[in-house]
Formats: sequence, structure tokens, C-alpha cells
Amino acid sequence: MPGIGTIEVETRAHFFETDAMQVVHHANHIRWFEMARVEYLRARGVLLKDLMDQGILFPVRDVYCQYKEPARYDDIVIIRAEVPELTKVKMEFTYTILRKADQALLATGRTTTVFTGLTGRITKLPDHVFEQLRR
Repeated sequence: MPGIGTIEVETRAHFFETDAMQVVHHANHIRWFEMARVEYLRARGVLLKDLMDQGILFPVRDVYCQYKEPARYDDIVIIRAEVPELTKVKMEFTYTILRKADQALLATGRTTTVFTGLTGRITKLPDHVFEQLRR
């Protein structure tokens, strides 16, 4: 299945996200991936809380990030998330993080998420949720 959509989220690199050199700590890129992932679902009318209320969880199975240039305190960054693959049991996201001021490529990444029940076993999405995500 070809890619099914892209979303962009902007955020500011906050002081608490940086180290002593005012460079954003690498772990925050993973948090930014999550921000974009959640907004991707929200843009398609799927809220994580609603999924959880239905007994469906959305854990990350794997994550990868390649750092290109540092993000620094007070930079505005754009996190672009794209979904190249969606099935009823998993969703793959790819990410690009850019500095807004100069469009410098800061990082790229990928996550694979799965849908599970409360027991942690993989489960299939209900048809109506799957169709909302495909739109």
C-alpha cells in the first residue's frame, strides 16, 4: 500500500529539553516523534483515549532515529510524520525533523507501532477505526 498521509507539527525546543550546551538532548527526538504520531491520529478523528476506552493499546514495537544536526534551545522545529504502511495490526511511521528558520535537516526516524488488547496480545483494529486511519 502506498503512503497514506503526512502531518506536520511545530514545536519550540524548550530549555528543559537541552543539555549544558543548549543542545536538545537526543531522547527528546523520540518524544517529538510521539507528538507527531498522536497528532496524525487526531487529524483522522482517532483519539488514543477512545482507543484505550475500547481496550486497544498502541505500543511502539521499535524506534530508530538518525541525528544529522543539533537542535538548539529556542529553535522552532517541524516534525513531519508520514505513514508508509498501515494494516489492521500495525502502523509504520517515518519522521523528518527540520529547523524552521533554515529548513536544516536535524533528524530522520522511523517507528513501528502495533495494536494490542489490554493483555498485550496483538489485536486487529475494528473496521471503522481502520477506515478512519486510511482516509
